[in-house]
Amino acid sequence: MIDDFLYGTAGHTGPPAEVEAAVRAAAAAEIMPRHRKLAAHEIIEKSGPHDLVTAADRLAEEHLTAALTKLLPGSVVVGEESVHADPSVYDALDGDAPVWIVDPVDGTRQFVRGEAGFCTLVALAQHGEVHASWTYAPVLGEMAVAVRGRGATLNGAPIRSGAPAPGAVLNVAMSHPDYTTDAQKRALLGLRTEGIAARPCGSAGLEYLAVARGDLDATAFNWEYAWDHAAGLLLVTEAGGAQSTLSGVPFRIAGGNDLPFTAARDEATAGRVLTALRAGG
Repeated sequence: MIDDFLYGTAGHTGPPAEVEAAVRAAAAAEIMPRHRKLAAHEIIEKSGPHDLVTAADRLAEEHLTAALTKLLPGSVVVGEESVHADPSVYDALDGDAPVWIVDPVDGTRQFVRGEAGFCTLVALAQHGEVHASWTYAPVLGEMAVAVRGRGATLNGAPIRSGAPAPGAVLNVAMSHPDYTTDAQKRALLGLRTEGIAARPCGSAGLEYLAVARGDLDATAFNWEYAWDHAAGLLLVTEAGGAQSTLSGVPFRIAGGNDLPFTAARDEATAGRVLTALRAGG
């Protein structure tokens, strides 16, 4: 079903333009009208001050759910807000139906502050494998698309992650170590070593885009919600990059990963990051 949808046998000629249009439409209708205009009652703390949801998140996810399931009948949606309301929705990632994995506003804190560093993430997966992804940063005017086996593009132009210069200091965006288990904190603090310049991450989707286009060398994350990572991991991989969990196996979107994990511009960079994480742990 997904192959028919993506690769042309159902009348499509590549990543369906309808998906990109749906993402853009949701942002235009529900997100951008609220950018820098949120009322206090439209911002809610879910589990604490670092876990926010806004009216834009909720309404954009509803918009995308209706549009995407219409484009691919029989598909289901695993979205950040739907899972918050009903955690059992996450189980669809292990089911047989095609799954749209949606983060309506990735970088909600940046969105709430009126900044540009947020995006909408959509990935299409089935049986645990991500087949396509869309990363849209409306303020920045950037739309990145990846299709498994067919590469990655940014605003229609191919992108490649490349590799850092030999021996260069690695620029790494990482999870804040204080919001982790003790073991994960020790691992992340291992990145504070010679040869690595680590900084706190912003929007996960935009950090992955930075790796895919070669502007950032690697990420190191300790949480595994699929809506934050599915789109970006495929984008990095299709741009020529690499990804791995701490145990050396690929990230599994349904969960149960050995954390932290990394996505990097190339295999060698991923190896350097994993070595530092293991040394810290």
